[in-house]
Amino acid sequence: MNLKLRLTVLNFLQFAVWGAYLTSMGNYLGSIGLGSKIGLFYAMQGIVSIFMPAIMGIIADRWIQAQRLLGICHLLAAVFLLAAGYYGMSAGNNIEFSKLFALYSLSVMFYMPSIALSNSVAYTVLVNNNFDTIKAFPPIRTFGTIGFICAMLFVDFTSYQNNYSQFFVSGVLGIILFLYSFTLPECPVNKSDEKRSLYDALGLKAFSLFKDKKMATFFIFSMLLGVSLQITNGYANPFITSFKDIPSFKDTWGANHANALISLSQVSETACILLIPFFLKRFGIKKVMLMAMFAWVLRFGLFGLGNPGNGVWMFILSMIVYGIAFDFFNVSGSLFVDKETDKSIRSSAQGVFMMMTNGFGATIGMLLAQEVVNHYVFSQTDPLLQLKGWEMSWYIFAGYALVVAVLFAVIFKHKHNPEDVSSVKH
Repeated sequence: MNLKLRLTVLNFLQFAVWGAYLTSMGNYLGSIGLGSKIGLFYAMQGIVSIFMPAIMGIIADRWIQAQRLLGICHLLAAVFLLAAGYYGMSAGNNIEFSKLFALYSLSVMFYMPSIALSNSVAYTVLVNNNFDTIKAFPPIRTFGTIGFICAMLFVDFTSYQNNYSQFFVSGVLGIILFLYSFTLPECPVNKSDEKRSLYDALGLKAFSLFKDKKMATFFIFSMLLGVSLQITNGYANPFITSFKDIPSFKDTWGANHANALISLSQVSETACILLIPFFLKRFGIKKVMLMAMFAWVLRFGLFGLGNPGNGVWMFILSMIVYGIAFDFFNVSGSLFVDKETDKSIRSSAQGVFMMMTNGFGATIGMLLAQEVVNHYVFSQTDPLLQLKGWEMSWYIFAGYALVVAVLFAVIFKHKHNPEDVSSVKH
């Protein structure tokens, strides 16, 4: 099989495993009486992202070839998620939070580092076969998003988004990827005497960047914006699905196919990646980051204003701006960190960026979002009052994103030089 095609299949499966439950798990948790705990489930992804990728990175560097470790991680993640699905199936509505949460947490503990490992495998294989990673990898990675979308649509149209079956789908895909990873080309471990310590692998050396005022400001705002990253993953599906309890929306397509509607976000994300080089060169990092921040305001605000009936266009528009909100922040931020940091700590600096956004930011965001949603939504029993609570929650999230955007515009100082990004290709 063609080498690029083999890596494309790897990326497709890597993100299909995640897409099977990431946007629909909140809906299932709400249906079994654990709606008030949704934030904890999504926060766990951020918590394990702070340390597990670094630990697995050291193991891949020193002892176990990356493609094999990738397979082992997927096997363990799949086993624990299949166990979670089996527990959900056997317990019905008498599910104990602690048991389901423990099984899920063990699963994401091994899934989250697999994202970095799959990238590492792809880069290593491409480099070892004399491919230009900048040209070869983006089209391969795009199929990761396509895999995510396909899994979302599958659990939607099979109605698995409403129950434990989504865990079975993810688990089976994980087992397939476990087997497939052992067919990939070898990624030799580093046999040199120079070994990275846990201190280096965790990116702690790069925290010296906080001595630079501009970088410190950038990292702090990255964390503040990271607060928004997982909120719609956790709450968009249960919010849209809740319209089924309102008679006038009960039979609307959107209320019954929330995951299909949300999948437009991933389609937008795929398209927006291609716009980044042009926007960065034309406007610079500050304006591009501001575009992302205001896109988050629209993302949340349109959820508050829309409905799956005659207001479904607002939901669709919210999905479209998600690409700008997510990519213009994540990818542009990563490129900015790469340009502004010394070569010796460049990888560690990327680790700090990920730690601040997907680690600390996303974890804090989901725990705070859980407090807001529990207060305004799950404290109510009447569907109409719950809907009012959802609206208020989305407006609070939009207000937060707006405050962060205004503060960033005032505080972050950066002079744009088009030549800085003239060499950026994506």
